[in-house]
Amino acid sequence: MEGRSNSVMINPELVLAYKFPESTFRYTERDAALYALGVGACGRDAVDANELKYVYHSDGQQFIKPLGVTFDLLLQQWHYLVLPTFAALFILDSLPDLSSLPGMEFDPRLLLHGQQYIEIHKPLPAHGCIRNKARIAGLHDKGKAAIVEIETASYADESEEPLCMNRTTIYLRGAGGFSKSSPPYSFTSYSSNQSPALKIPKTQPFASFEDITQASQALLYRLSGDYNPLHSDPTVAEIAGFPRPILHGLCTLGFAIRAIIRCICQGDPDMIKGLSGRFLLHVFPGETLITEMWLQGPRVIYQVQVKERNKAVLSGHVDLNRLPSQL
Repeated sequence: MEGRSNSVMINPELVLAYKFPESTFRYTERDAALYALGVGACGRDAVDANELKYVYHSDGQQFIKPLGVTFDLLLQQWHYLVLPTFAALFILDSLPDLSSLPGMEFDPRLLLHGQQYIEIHKPLPAHGCIRNKARIAGLHDKGKAAIVEIETASYADESEEPLCMNRTTIYLRGAGGFSKSSPPYSFTSYSSNQSPALKIPKTQPFASFEDITQASQALLYRLSGDYNPLHSDPTVAEIAGFPRPILHGLCTLGFAIRAIIRCICQGDPDMIKGLSGRFLLHVFPGETLITEMWLQGPRVIYQVQVKERNKAVLSGHVDLNRLPSQL
């Protein structure tokens, strides 16, 4: 009954009353380029015209700019150069150590990152200082597990209008059973319409894209700020039950959204206004990812499978600002 003893230490009133301190995240064009490389941009073709714009510094200039674009035009279109999933990095330092929150005691070894939801309110700048305001958006007792949802609104520089929002869903295995009422305790402070139940269509995908992760993919992606040794240290991976280090879930998400931008958005990342990803299974660096896409109006349903094991590892949806012009 180890999980039960941990679970009684979760106090919903204390958890929901906690006020997160505001935090900041600073980044440069180099960070945006490093992230793009980390999620596979130009991984198979170093001169890929669809992706070179994310990673290429022309003539050593500070800004990353695509070929044939003048500097004046760049200043007007610089936001086209950042992948929307880069927004997930904004919260790396602002996400708290949940075990340090008042009313939260659990075994951190049993923590799982279950889902990620991102809203893009404005095109992401190629560099800047981001202010983050976080809060507990959901807390649910699932019996054998607790689910915590942390929502982080991000603001660029001194603006009071949000740039983007992340909602991170964390599963705490063995931490459920803290309810004092029936039915079990469940708190959500956002519209459930934002996260509808996802069903993968049975029909043929509208588009499919195959990409290969590199054996060093996790080592490259970790340089963007997620240094969890599960993704780099063989000993830690073995303790966690894996034969070798696994790829970051958010890296797999980056591969999937990059495929959707390429196949459906005609290379325009600003078409994406919202996206979600549910992490179903681990990926080993070096495996082949197949992203299948179904277009349903302005929404793309997608699923990622590992080719070598024929296993689904990620699913989710992407909401578009508009339908592609050539579809």
